[in-house]
Amino acid sequence: MFFGHSSLLARFGQCVQVIDERADQTTVGRADGIQPKSIETLQMLRLGDELLRTGVRVHDICMWQSSNDADLRRLSRSVHYPASVVDVLQPYILLCHQGMIEGVFIDDLRKSGVEVQRSHSFQAYRALEDGSLQIDCHHTELGPTKINSGYLVGCDGARSLVRKSIPDTYAQGTPHTSVWGVLDGELETDFPDIWSKTVVFSEQHGSILIIPRERNMTRFYIEMKSSTSSKDLGEEYVMKQAQLILAPYSVKWRSVEWFGNYQVAQRVAARFSDASQRAFIAGDASHTHSPKAAQGMNTSIHDSWNLGWKLNLALRGLAKEGVLLGTYEQERKKIAHDLIDFDFEHANEIARGDAERLAENFKTNTRFISGVGVEYGENELNRGCGEAVKGSAKPGCNLPPAKLTRYIDACPVDAQLDIPVLGQFRVYVVSSNVSGAVGASFLSAFSDGVTRPSSLVSRLSTAAARSYEAKPRARRADDIHVRPERYTPVSQLCTFALI
Repeated sequence: MFFGHSSLLARFGQCVQVIDERADQTTVGRADGIQPKSIETLQMLRLGDELLRTGVRVHDICMWQSSNDADLRRLSRSVHYPASVVDVLQPYILLCHQGMIEGVFIDDLRKSGVEVQRSHSFQAYRALEDGSLQIDCHHTELGPTKINSGYLVGCDGARSLVRKSIPDTYAQGTPHTSVWGVLDGELETDFPDIWSKTVVFSEQHGSILIIPRERNMTRFYIEMKSSTSSKDLGEEYVMKQAQLILAPYSVKWRSVEWFGNYQVAQRVAARFSDASQRAFIAGDASHTHSPKAAQGMNTSIHDSWNLGWKLNLALRGLAKEGVLLGTYEQERKKIAHDLIDFDFEHANEIARGDAERLAENFKTNTRFISGVGVEYGENELNRGCGEAVKGSAKPGCNLPPAKLTRYIDACPVDAQLDIPVLGQFRVYVVSSNVSGAVGASFLSAFSDGVTRPSSLVSRLSTAAARSYEAKPRARRADDIHVRPERYTPVSQLCTFALI
């Protein structure tokens, strides 16, 4: 989602230019599933209320199977994200097509005064003597154009031209042998589990992944036998296969909104940036995989999140050169490989038609699929905690959900959502007894360490204050409700919260 990091940077007061070779945003099809952690991320940004209102929430998953010896039957039905396995604020998948999500980010960019420049395609880039980049583009009507920029982020898909422009940044991996057709439309059917996420295995005809969609639509991912080539995989053929797989249940289409077909490729780019850490890639430009676990758009959103706040600090001179931006590849490339490893097994189990092994694979990877189970390795940002740290709050992991009562007004809040995203660190200080001698001593020492002029936090906060005075955050109409200044009275770099 190339709009994600652009939206962040624009909020933080950075000058961004967003170019898109398409004449308009996505209107139908493409990615459609938002996982629990991505929903939380959108809520942290005060985005997504419209998606929550209009999207379809899927709480369960069903498995069906038929064979040469047995008719089609339901094997299981289970909660998608059981509380005993994964602790999330929103325990469901939210289904809505990619264009709806793009629209949320485009509107957010507009609130920061940024418009997407359409019908512009990337051609090449080169480094200038001062370290900045000259980016060559082409407009469908105006012809060649040039943009001078401090940084370049390519989110231009699996065939990324930005990736191909970065030396030694090629996609590594192998294509999967399965062929899939994708169909979005409104159905007439007597199949009972059409409103659940459902996997149907047919020993003779292949498999279907059924996903309920907004506006009473249903998406079918239909896996074909290896003898079928993608060029022969037309809309009518896919409909016929779906009817064969779901027999004896009937299925007819009142309308079809979108159709596509593809062969699965599981690849990760050799590098996520150039040697100077000026040009980056994210999303499908850096990793590709099957769509069957609804991971692509979600991983892309968090690629953008990870890179966005780091670029803001780098642009403000608050990041150590060659260190902070280097953690983007360290962290996100690991997640890309974790995703490919999971996806390889997940796609194979669907292709094999082994419902029990697929269910076991899903159960084992539930936390990762939800997004809250991703874990970064040790680096300059994430130091190993050893045995001293207990519980689930650990370096390199997502903060576990926590319901809190805000002291100043007794308002119940969620720890993740209460502090707005302003490009700052959120520092949570946890003390079991703030009035006791031990708690008071700890808080006094902590406060002294933060405010003492010679401390690292104090020196960085002074530099951040100068930076935000020279280049303030974007002024937005909704600031009157959020009141950002409430959260940075001590430091523009950190918001401190006592729990």
